[in-house]
Amino acid sequence: MILDSPPGTSCPVVETLRKVDYALMVTEPTPFGLHDLKLALQIVREMKIPFGVVINRDGGTYSMIDEFAREEKIEILEKIPFEREIAKAYSNGVLFTDVLPEWKERFERLYEKILKSLGVVRCSR
Repeated sequence: MILDSPPGTSCPVVETLRKVDYALMVTEPTPFGLHDLKLALQIVREMKIPFGVVINRDGGTYSMIDEFAREEKIEILEKIPFEREIAKAYSNGVLFTDVLPEWKERFERLYEKILKSLGVVRCSR
């Protein structure tokens, strides 16, 4: 099950995290994104929740998020590029995986990375 919460460290965020097995932290490569990521990471670390990071709207260049992750030894699991096709699909209410099917495979690999980090072995389909 996937639970979504607002950014930051508000009560709804803490309540959402209370019973999760893993926190997938989604951020953007901006000063504001880094600030919120740092705050949220304090919570997941305090709650001892395993986590990984996805960078949304990635510009394709080394960013402050990459630098922070390297310094903190945090794995960046995926980078979703800042692309017009993705934004257009989103603005039309379409999943961008329907427009760019290679992303289905990338998200499946992301899921497998999370399972592996949790020590979960999946049976073949």
